[in-house]
Amino acid sequence: MARRTMGAVDLAMPNRRQSNHMSLPRTEQLQLDRFLDRLQRDAELEIGFPVAFDFDYSALTPFLSFSLNNAGDPFMPMTYLLNSHEFEQEVVAFFARLARAPEDKWWGYVTNGSTEGNLYGLYLGRELLPDGIAYFSQDSHYSVGKNLHFLNMRHIMIRSQPNGEMDYEDLRETLRIRRDAPPIIFANIGSTMKEARDDIVLIRSILDDLAIENRYVHCDAALCGGYAAFLDPPPAWDFEDGADSIAISGHKFIGSPIPCGIVLARRGHVERIGHSVAYIGSVDTTISGSRNGFTPLMMWYAIRSLGVEGLRRRIVESLAVAAYAEQRFKDIGLAAWRNPQAITVVFPQPPQAVCDKWQLATAGGYSHIICMPHVRREQIDRLIGDIERAGGSGP
Repeated sequence: MARRTMGAVDLAMPNRRQSNHMSLPRTEQLQLDRFLDRLQRDAELEIGFPVAFDFDYSALTPFLSFSLNNAGDPFMPMTYLLNSHEFEQEVVAFFARLARAPEDKWWGYVTNGSTEGNLYGLYLGRELLPDGIAYFSQDSHYSVGKNLHFLNMRHIMIRSQPNGEMDYEDLRETLRIRRDAPPIIFANIGSTMKEARDDIVLIRSILDDLAIENRYVHCDAALCGGYAAFLDPPPAWDFEDGADSIAISGHKFIGSPIPCGIVLARRGHVERIGHSVAYIGSVDTTISGSRNGFTPLMMWYAIRSLGVEGLRRRIVESLAVAAYAEQRFKDIGLAAWRNPQAITVVFPQPPQAVCDKWQLATAGGYSHIICMPHVRREQIDRLIGDIERAGGSGP
């Protein structure tokens, strides 16, 4: 191909590939190489946090050459055309079906993680019930308190049961005392340390018994939302069970190199807060302005590659590994346990050196492992061996 001369057009529209050429000095490249080596070593020993590593998105590498920006409502046209809205629409529609959202009466978008999705759900609740009080259990994720502070919402913490599930009698009594204020219920569908699932059908029956008609229920399904629909029986977590909004993580059970999530809500609630933005030529009903346009591509690629049956197989195998891990802990005398149909195994905190090596999340004298789809039985055996050599439980 003949070389083009640089004229007025070239100055206004530079060759994208040439202008984006970057290279590092040798010392900085070595720094990156060392970082990659460390990541590969640490990833082999990471079984304590809810992130899946068994993904391959290399087919999407060409799209990293574009600045994909999904600003605004994914279902509305926008002026900036370098977006992945069409893929985002398919992603949220897939999860809406899993969550049994009412047909043509739901809305959603791909977030940068479940904290944003939870913030969105609480924001909707506050806008719909400005005089409301938010109720959440003591086993809720630490970011819930942060989100409530951001939104300046009145809130009350409810006790948790030993398994991490909300104490429904405490909720009932607290609601009875504060019947003057409409409740905004924040339910955990997979709590941080114990993977406990609050029963929103039971919560709804408590609200009905107390004749509380103005209510809002948000479900934090960051961990379990990716597989709750495939459990038998499924937990009470979705729209048919009474949810008004749901936050699901993308980088947890499905897996992604970039944190992301999906938030779903009843469309009527969302329409109350949307507003037109002339600059982008669209309606913005989201939390952020610019949004990552690459993560919807990854979620789309994953769900199209795996399909419903592939996702089902992932949770079946994860549950099998969790059962194996629970038994292996018991075999060496540790009182391990897990909630029904949970992939999180809780056990007495092992010596600190073991916690550090295996990156075990620990609280209140207990640690856990989360048997995400990449976790193998061989890793469980290695962890058990380290605990035995270190002398069992205790710091």
